[in-house]
Amino acid sequence: MTDAKKTPAETAAKRHKMKMFFRIFGYMFEHKVLVTVAVIIMLSSNAFALAGPYLSGKAIKAIEPGIGKVDFGTVLFYCALMALFYALSSALSYLLSVTMIHLSRSIVARMRQQVFDKLMRLPVGFFDKNQTGDIISRMSYDIDTINASISTDLLQICSSIITIVVSLVMMILISPLLVLVFVVTIPMSVLFTRYKSKKIQPLFRKRSAKLGELNGYTEEILSGHRTIKAYHREETMIDRFDGRNDESIDAYYNADYQGAMIGPTVNFINNLSLSLISMFGGVLYIGGMIHLDAISTFILYSRRFSGPINEMANIISELQSAASAAERVFRLLDTEEEPADAPDAMVLVSPRGEVTAENVRFSYTRDREILHGISFEAKAGKTIAIVGPTGSGKTTVINLLMRFYDQDSGKICIDGFDTLGITRESLCRAYTMVLQDTWLFGGTIAENIAYGKEGATREEIVNAAKAAMIDDYIEGLPDGYDTVLTEDGINLSKGQKQLLTIARAMLPDCSVLILDEATSNVDSRTEIRIQSAMAKLMEGKTSIVIAHRLSTVRDADMILVVRDGSIIERGTHDELLAVRGFYASLYNSQFS
Repeated sequence: MTDAKKTPAETAAKRHKMKMFFRIFGYMFEHKVLVTVAVIIMLSSNAFALAGPYLSGKAIKAIEPGIGKVDFGTVLFYCALMALFYALSSALSYLLSVTMIHLSRSIVARMRQQVFDKLMRLPVGFFDKNQTGDIISRMSYDIDTINASISTDLLQICSSIITIVVSLVMMILISPLLVLVFVVTIPMSVLFTRYKSKKIQPLFRKRSAKLGELNGYTEEILSGHRTIKAYHREETMIDRFDGRNDESIDAYYNADYQGAMIGPTVNFINNLSLSLISMFGGVLYIGGMIHLDAISTFILYSRRFSGPINEMANIISELQSAASAAERVFRLLDTEEEPADAPDAMVLVSPRGEVTAENVRFSYTRDREILHGISFEAKAGKTIAIVGPTGSGKTTVINLLMRFYDQDSGKICIDGFDTLGITRESLCRAYTMVLQDTWLFGGTIAENIAYGKEGATREEIVNAAKAAMIDDYIEGLPDGYDTVLTEDGINLSKGQKQLLTIARAMLPDCSVLILDEATSNVDSRTEIRIQSAMAKLMEGKTSIVIAHRLSTVRDADMILVVRDGSIIERGTHDELLAVRGFYASLYNSQFS
């Protein structure tokens, strides 16, 4: 089928596959020295190995029919030389394997670094749409699969190509007539391999996808293990896991089953070619058209010729698996990043913290608009509270202020400057956030608090912890501020983790503070205790507070009531109560 007859999708897929292989070779040629050494070793190893059949023919030629007509000296010389060449070939093959392991290790390290760097540049929306387990699967399993293919399969393919070409040339020089046998068998092997490769490629793509889904589901279950235990849903989750596991196993079986058929079939065709060569070679020998040593040499080269073809057929499944893995990795690397800052984007310097929004509209998907013409003004140093029912769009407003997403229309400004014309880095430095979902990393408590300010001193860290009312707890630990937290701080209560994130937010000198249910994980008594700390944190800063407990926002300078993506009420606490509208009903429902 020519490119003209192919569908646009098939043509695009072929171009994508070629581009993918070129990118892998691009990774390889970043290490020119190792590649050059590998090529020299591979050529030398193959040269010694391919000299074996020629030397074998020379030894056989020294044996003539009849008693006492064997030139044992010549036979022993060529046999010894052949053994030496094969030994050298084996030693070089070992060195080549070691070199390729070093090369593949460097490539994988580079690829993983690029993937991680890419993840750091991707917009928040990417992580909202993709499971964490699937992303981890691409960084671990898929890249490991590519590594295995580079270190073994690629080496085998290159070596096989050299062996096939040299063996074919030698066979043509020995007997062009016997080479005609391959005119029948080689097309059979190629056509069958091509047919099966097209059939199994989607199966391996599905296998990689199903593994990613399984990893994503496993990560989801493990992160919610306490909830599962609390609701006694272990058997239900086991059944669901079994279903996804069965799908993954079926995908593995179908891909491996279809891939496993290629090697034995091609091996059968190659053995058929050997039988035909032996038969026709015998006929030519009887007719005096070829000598015995030539037949022997030809057969050895034919094995050298057909052996790599069989080996390549056996690794087709591995190559397809590596291709599917590479497709997933490169699809991630090709994911559109956050739009770059405009060439004329300004750096926000010493912002006052005046935040305004004018008729802002936004939708995560085209078919559903989330915010419908939001407008408000947060004056510098004032506190703005955003309240409303779950799903009303409160957190979406924060996402737009931080430029985690860009609005569809309208304008968001800070100090009168459109945020779309400000560099993201300087915009983010204007904000400090305390979120409902706490995040702590594996490290000491001091390091986790200091994360909010680069180069923070121990005194600053301690003062921040005291302001957040968690200093006494930290000092009571065996290692104090040097206590190492486990992953995500699982050796702390949720309230303690929340207090640590509040302490972290007290370090940077920012003009705008965003509190998204910042005290949701602490009890009412602790919340009252840290109100003074929060008030100190909010001094002189524009504070934007999202809260469900309306008692925490009664002192706000302005309260925005959001419902179904629109601001339906605004005013102070007393003003909104006097109106007896939606806010009043929310407030009274919490205290009735």
